[in-house]
Amino acid sequence: MSRTNVVRLAASAALLLALVACSSPTPTSDKQSDALLIVATAGEPDTLNPVLNYGADGGSLIFDGLVARDEGNRLVPALARDLPEVSADGKTVTVRLREGVLFHDGTPLTAKDVVFTYQAVLDEKVDSVLRSDLDMLASVAAPDDTTVIFTLRYAYAPFLQRLTLGIVPAAAFEGQDLNRAAFNRQPIGTGPYRVTSWTPGDRLVLAANDRYWGGRPANNGVVVAFVPDDNVRAQRARAGEFDAAELPPKLAVGFDNLPGYRVHKVPTADYRGVMLPMGNPVTADVAVRRALSVAVDRTAMVDGVLGGAGEPAYGPVPPSSEFVEPAAAGAPTADPAAATALLEAAGWRPGPDGIRVKDGTRAAFSLMYPAADSLRKELALAVTADAKKIGIAITPEGLTWDAITPRMGSDALIMGYGTPYDPDFVSYKLFHSDFAGQGFFNPGSYASEVTDRALREGRAEADLARRKAAYATFQRQLATDMPWVFLTYLEHTYVVRDSVQGVVARVEPHEHDVANSIWWNINTWTRRS
Repeated sequence: MSRTNVVRLAASAALLLALVACSSPTPTSDKQSDALLIVATAGEPDTLNPVLNYGADGGSLIFDGLVARDEGNRLVPALARDLPEVSADGKTVTVRLREGVLFHDGTPLTAKDVVFTYQAVLDEKVDSVLRSDLDMLASVAAPDDTTVIFTLRYAYAPFLQRLTLGIVPAAAFEGQDLNRAAFNRQPIGTGPYRVTSWTPGDRLVLAANDRYWGGRPANNGVVVAFVPDDNVRAQRARAGEFDAAELPPKLAVGFDNLPGYRVHKVPTADYRGVMLPMGNPVTADVAVRRALSVAVDRTAMVDGVLGGAGEPAYGPVPPSSEFVEPAAAGAPTADPAAATALLEAAGWRPGPDGIRVKDGTRAAFSLMYPAADSLRKELALAVTADAKKIGIAITPEGLTWDAITPRMGSDALIMGYGTPYDPDFVSYKLFHSDFAGQGFFNPGSYASEVTDRALREGRAEADLARRKAAYATFQRQLATDMPWVFLTYLEHTYVVRDSVQGVVARVEPHEHDVANSIWWNINTWTRRS
């Protein structure tokens, strides 16, 4: 990078400091608490409204849920003064609110705000993708200002984990269409930071909430820079623009021995895999899907693509989970001979060019990935190379999400999902046939009666042993049907300046941009002067 560019980038960072200083609370005399922290991430949210899926699993810097997760992802009270009470039949959940909590505009939190938030998710006029997450919820009521009662249609084992949803003020939406409300970009929460500005495609500027019920943040604010290109984000981090930045493992390695920085490798439940659509004549053949799973060299991907920052993946339940089914795991290294045998047995014969053919159909298909994501690109190339060895021709295509979305029903895609919280989360929408073809939920239209039944039993069953049995069945069926070829679990890698103190990593889900990243507790971070 030229000296001119370094000066320009440094000036940009200085400008961010000036912008936030103008809108931040009056600084204290403690130099550490005066710090403004600048972090960089690849993704930018579409909205800052929890009802519309911003920070729904907690980790939001702007909102609080009734409960939160600590450094071990254990549930702890947040806006609830104690963990909610669950009735003996599992169908009634009672929450008593913490007193004295204020929204950023100074208005008090009441039970009516909680009721409004959850009713908004359930409202069919609201474009909330969270509605199916709450299909067990029959009603929510507020008998008084500090009590909320949830009534469930059926006992749903992980319901308390759904109470991390950020609470919004009911009064802010009076007379407005929630889908298009100004609140969605200029929100009012109860969290440790309030929004001062959001410049789309550039940055989100947050200032410390002086009246935060959990205590004023240890710094004056946070700037979240949105830098979708991995290489650009690494260059800007190296130029000194950021206190912390999310980077792919192979780019983070460049900071290992760089003075002034440290690299954090954070364990996750975040997997990458190849979604294989049932609407494609090649990938619809289970023999092709199974052969691909046997042919890919997961160990080589972890060592090469991830630089060792991860582990092989065989399904959507992470190895760290108490619900993982070891019997569903395959071999971490490729077995081209076994993969070839599967294809031969299914009638896929080599054509003149070496690509297999069956009933006039060549074993060829496209594999899409988001062009700006260097890690998914490398995984796509690795899968392509492994597939070629067994006579399957894959054409990798780097595209925008707008170009990818309409093709997901017929073209394969490198996808990422995963959660450390409960196996019902994500997997129900991703693999249950009720969600076939609904956007990024089950985009390949996979359908299995065994899978559907196991997912239903797993979410409705309160007994832990029976839940484990249901999810074991689910994982074994996926390993048989192979609607995805699971590749790797990632470690999320972050570069953090040595001057930053207070960083505490916890196991992360797939979603880790503004919310749920290593800066989940950034309100406790300080910077040495």
